[in-house]
Formats: sequence, C-alpha cells, structure tokens
Amino acid sequence: MAKVEIYTSPFCGFCYRAKNLLKQKGTEFTEIDVMLHPGRRKEMEQRANGGYTVPQIFIDDKHVGGCDELYALDAKGELDPLLNQPAA
Repeated sequence: MAKVEIYTSPFCGFCYRAKNLLKQKGTEFTEIDVMLHPGRRKEMEQRANGGYTVPQIFIDDKHVGGCDELYALDAKGELDPLLNQPAA
C-alpha cells in the first residue's frame, strides 16, 4: 500500500470528505492536524508548493492536491492504482 499523508484542520468539511473517500478505499493514512501542530503548516505549504488551504494530500510523498483533486483522480480511475502501489 502507498504511504498517504493528509494535512487537515478540525473545522474543514473538505478534510472530512477527503478522509471519508480514503477510508472507503480501505486506505490507511497519517493525518497531520495543522491547528494542533501549527508549526506543521509551514511544512505543508513548502511540500505543497505554496498550497495553504487544507486538506493537502500526499501519496508516496507526491502532492496530489486537495479534496477536489482527490475526487477527480477517483472519477478518472487513477486513484486506486496510486493507492495500491507498493510503498516507495
């Protein structure tokens, strides 16, 4: 399984949607709450090439974007292959 990381905040509906999709896929992920750990927000922005909204999602250290991009990958049939590849 791929390594999945998602930067979130507790009051973000898009974060919940993204996490629910990953759970539906049976994907384990590491959640990084940027409100609980504010120092991680700068890390998120650097990794996401300036992306400052949550969620920011990474699959095997590759930035895939936010909730809309995650759902778009799923709609195109490209999410499952990313999630099911062996961890890098």
